[in-house]
Amino acid sequence: MKHSRQTKAKPKSLQQQLTSNARQASGAHKTVDNRQRMMKRFGQYLKDNNIQIHNTDQIKVSYIERYIQSRLSQGISKRTLQNEMSAIRQTLRAAGRDKLADHPRISNQALGLSGASRKGTKVAITQEQYQAIYQQALQKSPALAAALDIAVTLGLRGEEAVQSCQSMKTWQKALQQGKITLHVVFGTKGGRPRDVHIINPQQTLQAVNNALTIMAQQNGKLIDKPSLKQAMNYWRNSTYRLGLTGKISPHSLRYAFTQEQVDQYLKQGYSEQEALAKASMDLGHGDGRGRFIKQVYGKA
Repeated sequence: MKHSRQTKAKPKSLQQQLTSNARQASGAHKTVDNRQRMMKRFGQYLKDNNIQIHNTDQIKVSYIERYIQSRLSQGISKRTLQNEMSAIRQTLRAAGRDKLADHPRISNQALGLSGASRKGTKVAITQEQYQAIYQQALQKSPALAAALDIAVTLGLRGEEAVQSCQSMKTWQKALQQGKITLHVVFGTKGGRPRDVHIINPQQTLQAVNNALTIMAQQNGKLIDKPSLKQAMNYWRNSTYRLGLTGKISPHSLRYAFTQEQVDQYLKQGYSEQEALAKASMDLGHGDGRGRFIKQVYGKA
C-alpha cells in the first residue's frame, strides 16, 4: 500500500514573519496596514544590509539601532520614527519578544527620538501651488486631477479620496437637494464616518460632477486599479511625482481645506474656539481637538 508523502510547508521568510506579527498586534485596519508597511521596510533594510537572519528570534538590539540611525541620516523626521519604533515594539511583543521590545537601548530617548513635537512638519498648500500641481495632474491623468480636487474640496485623506467613488452619487444627490453636509464613510481612519460641512456647495458639486463623468468612463472608479492596494500605491507614487513630498505633501491639501473652513466659520460669526472645534469635526477629529487643529493645521 502506497503512502502519500507529506510535503513540508516552506518556512516563512523573515519579512513574512514580521508582517504576520505586525498583523497580529491590535489596532484599527488602517493602523495595522501602516504597521505592516513599516515592518516590511525594516525587513528590507536587514536584507539589503546583508544581515543574514531567518526569524524574529534572531533580531538584535544593534540591528534596530542601526536601522533608526540609517533612517535619521535620510532626513526622516523624529515624529515619523517614533511611529516606526512603536510599530517595531508592538510587532516584537506579538512575536513574544517582550524583553527586546522594552530594552532601554531602543527607547525613544536612547535612540535620539525624544522631544519630537506633534506640530508636524507639513504646511498648507497655497492656491498657486495647488493650481500648478492640478495642471500637471490634469496632463498626466484627468482621473488623478479629479481625485486631488475631491481631496482638497472635502479635506479627505488619501485613502478617503481613492475610495470616494463609492459615495459620489450620494454626495451629488445631497448637494442637488441643497444639503450642507456630506457623509464621508469609506477609507476613514479607524472606520469612523464623519459629516463634512460644505462651505461652497457650487464648487463642491462641480468637483463631484467632474469625478462622476470620469468614473462613468472607467468602471465606476476614480482610480481605476484592480485592488485598493494597487490604487493606493498609484496615489502615493503619482502624488510624489507631482512634487507632493516633504513639507508640501498630499496631507497639505487637508491643511488648506482646514484653514479655509476655519476662515469661513469665523466670517459666519463663530468664535475662534467654536470655529476650530467645527473644523476639527469636519476632519473627523471630534470637537475637543481645537487646540491641536490650530497648532498642526493652522500653519501656512
